[in-house]
Amino acid sequence: MQRGSDRLSVHRDDEMKHELKGMLRSGHPTRVEEWHDPEPAADDDPEVWSGPVGGLGSPASLERVRAELARILSRSCFPATAHDLARMLRRRNAPAALADTVAALPHSARYDNVQQLAEALAARG
Repeated sequence: MQRGSDRLSVHRDDEMKHELKGMLRSGHPTRVEEWHDPEPAADDDPEVWSGPVGGLGSPASLERVRAELARILSRSCFPATAHDLARMLRRRNAPAALADTVAALPHSARYDNVQQLAEALAARG
């Protein structure tokens, strides 16, 4: 019995279930054509901020923190205090760990740009 709300015929529905069965069981795409598969992350994609700031001694860590801050904060946010920057990070839905770490910086200091803020975070780590 056809209900009228079905977009596909019963035969097409069964055909689609058969096509998806292999992918659902294997956990990865099973198509031969590469253009059907989603593109994997590239090696040079920036890492997304996760967890508290720590172990920032290496230049690579400083660059990651600076890139993440620059992604969230614009030039118009500076100069500002750590309290103002933490409030701006929360307003722009930054990870809580990043906003909390910035809020823990000395309240008297003013930061003129992302580089100064990243260096202050690195000095704490």
